[in-house]
Amino acid sequence: MTNPASFARRSAVAMLDKVLGEGRLMAELAGLTERLDPADRARAQRLTVQTLRGLERADRLLSRHLRKNPPLHVRNILRLATVELCMGGDAHGVVNDAVALTAADRKGQHMKGMVNAVLRKIAEGGPAAWANLRVPRLPKWLRAPLADAWGGAAIAAMEVAHFAGAPLDLTVKDDAEGWADRLGGVVTPFGSVRLKEAGQVSALPGFAEGAWWVQDAAAAIPARLLATQPGEAALDMCAAPGGKTLQLAAVGADVTALDLSEARLARVTENLARTGLTARVVAGDALEHEGRYDAILLDAPCSATGTIRRHPDLPHAKDGSEFGALIEMQAAMLDHALSLLRPGGRLVFCTCSLLPDEGEVQVDEALARHDGLVVDRAAVQALPGVDPAWITEEGGLRLRPDYWPDLGGMDGFYMALLRKG
Repeated sequence: MTNPASFARRSAVAMLDKVLGEGRLMAELAGLTERLDPADRARAQRLTVQTLRGLERADRLLSRHLRKNPPLHVRNILRLATVELCMGGDAHGVVNDAVALTAADRKGQHMKGMVNAVLRKIAEGGPAAWANLRVPRLPKWLRAPLADAWGGAAIAAMEVAHFAGAPLDLTVKDDAEGWADRLGGVVTPFGSVRLKEAGQVSALPGFAEGAWWVQDAAAAIPARLLATQPGEAALDMCAAPGGKTLQLAAVGADVTALDLSEARLARVTENLARTGLTARVVAGDALEHEGRYDAILLDAPCSATGTIRRHPDLPHAKDGSEFGALIEMQAAMLDHALSLLRPGGRLVFCTCSLLPDEGEVQVDEALARHDGLVVDRAAVQALPGVDPAWITEEGGLRLRPDYWPDLGGMDGFYMALLRKG
């Protein structure tokens, strides 16, 4: 295997092995693609993501041609090739690379003939059968609580959004319409620039000069809800990877970007330098941080179930066992963040989660714990692009992947603006 597609496929299979065999997240696997050039790295990521999105369909098609499942590595080679073939990949190149990958595996090399035969059959009938299979479903451990929260029809619509994937959204410093025209995108109702086919992000106009940064349209709303003013002392309490820090800094606030991970903060520092923005970057435990602030943005650690359309590895790498600990941590962080506010200060609590226990319930319980704490419903109502039906009973904002179906959806998010008396 010497062609670029081969390198990308080999790396994609390696990532599938880690996600499906070891429960690793793709964000932890950068080392598997670091030797690839940027274009091949992007292709490997895309192939992995497409395979994870289509995993259920691939397994259903493969089961028609396999007497028993081969070892995971060979099965992942078959899965990746099946998804590529069914999505219009060149049969000759896909099958040849799959056979070569199998032959290179000491434990599975004797299966290369089987791989060749199965994929020849997939190439013939797979693309037509693919379209008739159901939209892949979330695993039961996640589908059940989400169905309890939102109902079966809503979950089915979310699964359609997950399977469709996500366009690329950009937050621009200014002139969203101008950058949308220049990049061939559109401006979303929230004001982000959305690109359907972005390609290599670092090669796009405006990247090097820091005119914009990648940030899902829904993820850009919490900072806008906080509405930080120039000169205000603002804390981004769980800052990495830094999109919200950049938003706060861009309006001229005196920003402290806090995060527990020094490695993740390195990316925040890089993006600040690229965009020419300024913030104080601090590595530390949010529960031990001290200071006094006019405005705090707490994007708390959560299940990240709202980001599955962009991160289809999540349902395969997790099993829900960490939910309880995360919910306890969110409550503790929210309480501590409130103690850092100056009188009259405000705080946006948000999570990229679809679970009410990590959103609506957290705010309801915080209101019960803290006298004088109120939710600013009017601030949510004033946000551009917000459907009144998305405003929750307690005055927060609930966003879901199935919203904006004709525009390409959005991440699932919950947020509320809290004011301290």
